Amino acid sequence: MKIFFFSLFLFFYSYTYAEEFKLEKIIDGLNKPWSLSFIDDHNIVLTEKSGKLLYANLINRNINEIKHNLSLINLGQGGLLDVLYKDKNIYISYSENRGNWETSTSVAKGSFNKKTIRFKNIFRAEPPIDSGYHFGSRLVIKDNHLYITAGERGQGMIAQDFTKHPGSIIRINLDGSIPKNNPKFKGKKDWLPEIFQIGVRNPQGLAYSPFDKKIYLTNHGAKGGDWFGAANLGENYGWKILGWGGTNYSGTKIGPKWKPGFTKAIKYWVPSIAVSAMTIYKGETFKEWNGDALITSLKDQSLRKIKFKDNKLINEVIIFKEKIGRIRDIKIQNKTGDLFMLSDNGELWRMYK
Repeated sequence: MKIFFFSLFLFFYSYTYAEEFKLEKIIDGLNKPWSLSFIDDHNIVLTEKSGKLLYANLINRNINEIKHNLSLINLGQGGLLDVLYKDKNIYISYSENRGNWETSTSVAKGSFNKKTIRFKNIFRAEPPIDSGYHFGSRLVIKDNHLYITAGERGQGMIAQDFTKHPGSIIRINLDGSIPKNNPKFKGKKDWLPEIFQIGVRNPQGLAYSPFDKKIYLTNHGAKGGDWFGAANLGENYGWKILGWGGTNYSGTKIGPKWKPGFTKAIKYWVPSIAVSAMTIYKGETFKEWNGDALITSLKDQSLRKIKFKDNKLINEVIIFKEKIGRIRDIKIQNKTGDLFMLSDNGELWRMYK
């Protein structure tokens, strides 16, 4: 694989963020990168949507492809998607080829190896659907449970059907078994046992907060109605009964922004900014941000900081816009607190002071 590397130092002063920071381009020439995960302080794994799983060293910039056995379809928004390293294992989400052009948001697990990983599925969203839209696919681990965002695949009201996975937040054990305190066992007897929460559209951001021990997510609305909020056991975000302030792409109204009986988001964006990845910041580099949500976007190519408390918005600050392209993923390097971001331009960027 031939990848070109160079370091580019830029100083950006945002109109809405007064502090100085630096952006360094670490890697160039990637093919639609989707996600990254740290193996240690200097090595990462990352996915390319087309199907390649890569191992990269951040010091010498060497990149190697890791062979794998996943059967996926790179169509529309599908492909090889989120990746997560934990305790010598790799968890990966992808649009699984289920035959006859049907796909599902599927998650597999394999022992980490720099050369070859043999994955085994631990979750498949049912039913498989002939659509290239809205896979969701973000992964996060909390208390030995794996949380998965399963997009509604463009099927709208399927997100209100608790007997189907699309349009929901999934929670399983790390081996794929079912936690005994999921909603099905807490009064939601008709729900599929893997479902943690329903009523989402296309959640492409998911993060654990070490401060309040909660899971948070970002969700693409339609034409408007993006949001950031908490994942809550047994609750319903309302899609497609609610429109979250947005409309269909045809311009027709979907439903109210919010009404009682449904989970209320912390922050809504109307019109849409096409929210993508997120993290809850914890580190030394930007220690004044500790506990805040950092949210990236595709449409306006921004990094935003959300300060919140007790499920209420305090303020939103745009850190920068239109500097590195459409931002697909964001991760924190634990040792330093520096931020690493993947852009649709095929680049990996480091943000630091």
